[in-house]
Formats: sequence, structure tokens, C-alpha cells
Amino acid sequence: MSLATEIDAGTETFRIARRFARLRAEGRAGLVTFLTAGDPDHATSLALLKGLPAAGADLIELGMPFTDPMADGPAIQASSLRALTAGARMTRTLDLVRDFRRDDPDTPVILMGYYNPVFSYGVDRFLADAREAGVDGLIVVDLPPEADDELCLPALKAGVSFVRLSTPTTDERRLPAVLAHTSGFVYHVSITGITGAGSASEESVSAAVARLKRHTDLPVAVGFGITTPDQAAAIARVADAAVVGSAIVRRLEQTLDADGRATAATVPAVLDFVRTLAEGVRTARG
Repeated sequence: MSLATEIDAGTETFRIARRFARLRAEGRAGLVTFLTAGDPDHATSLALLKGLPAAGADLIELGMPFTDPMADGPAIQASSLRALTAGARMTRTLDLVRDFRRDDPDTPVILMGYYNPVFSYGVDRFLADAREAGVDGLIVVDLPPEADDELCLPALKAGVSFVRLSTPTTDERRLPAVLAHTSGFVYHVSITGITGAGSASEESVSAAVARLKRHTDLPVAVGFGITTPDQAAAIARVADAAVVGSAIVRRLEQTLDADGRATAATVPAVLDFVRTLAEGVRTARG
């Protein structure tokens, strides 16, 4: 059996495709929200995860805590450390998805992070457990297309989408390799640098999305540098989804006590902020 046939034989969850089809039918872009699993503790993280869809999140990225998140800025680095200090591990991350999925069979959940924790857990075991827990896709930022055999192709074979990142420096020669095994959607990083380091203009994002659309039929989500509802709305006018991570994590951080523990304000403050982002995204196209 060829690799392509083996991949076709995988039983995809289809939640991501269904969600983007629904968004197209509604004539609007989606809001993709990011939180780090287990930040600042397991119970609070689960409460946030369960509250996100009602607050307006259309898809959820859940960060896999890691000690060396080299593509992430200070806010997400700190969130990973808080989660790990509170006992977060890969098994607990998958437990979060499993518990979320008991109440929500529809909202796509994409795990985002780095290869080391997956490799340490064991690729085959990870994919089996992730699929069983209800994970729909993976974003693993430090695995280039040349390393697709490591995780990308096994994930596709297991029926788990593998979402690849494009960046402002991904040129015409590199783009076909980036898109070759991408599934679910394409995540365009709107700026060069780490998360939360700045923001791109609507014009530059529009041009980048148009270029990607000439190469793929997949939805294009745009992230990095979106911190306000107005910025989310600007992205939503030109892309299929706006991704917000650092700004949500910073809002969470602002509610913690002096020891970094959750307070009574944590969950409502984060979900209220997500509601404002969602309103911006949902009204962006008039």
C-alpha cells in the first residue's frame, strides 16, 4: 500500500473541515483562540477550555507545555512554566481534551507546540491517545517539511490533521514544500519573530493571504500580533480566521495572585476578553 493510500485510509475527524464550511456558510471568518494546557492549573485550564466555545471561539489551539518554547514570546513562555510548575504533562494535556470532548463534540481542538514532548511520549502512542481524546490537528513549529516522516505523515495516516505554518519569509520556492502535506488549514504567521512581538498591517496580511490562496484551497488562518478586537476584525476581513494567543494569555496572567495562582477573576476575565474578540471577528464583514 502506498503512503498516499495509507493516509487516505485514515479516519479523519472532519471537525476542522466542518467548522470552516459552517463559517463560509455564515459569511464570516472564525476566531481561533490559544491557551496553554494546565495554565495556571489543571482545573482552571479545564474551566477556560469548556467556556471558550460559548464565549465565541470557533476553533481552539491548546498549547503543549514545554520548557523551551523558542518560537514563543515572554507571555506564552511564562504560561508554559506556570503549567509545568502546576504539574502539567502530556497525559494531563490529553486529559483536558478528553474532558472537554465529553461536553463538546463539535469544536475543533488543535494541539500546538514542539516535537520534543511528542517524541518523549512516543509518536505512535501520542497519535493514538490524541485521536482517542478528541484532538483534531497538530501544529508542531519546529518540524520542517523535510522531517515529515517524523510526525506529519504518521499523523495524517492516523486521521489527525497537520497544520503547517507559513511566514512572511516563505518564498515561492519554499511554499510548495510547506503546503505539500498541510491539512485542516494553513496558519500564516503575519510577522517575523516570536509570538506577541508586533503586528502586521491589514494590507500586508491581505497580500499574504491572496498569495497563499493561489497555491491552496485550504482555509488560511492568520496569527501572531493580534491583541485587540479591532485587530482581530481587520484580520477577519481578509483571512478565513484570526488567531489570538499571547493577548489572551496576558489577560489570564493579569488576574493571577502574587504567587501565580488563579483568582476568582481569572475565568470570567479571560472569557469576557474572548467575547470582545469574537464580536470583532463576527462583525468584521458587516
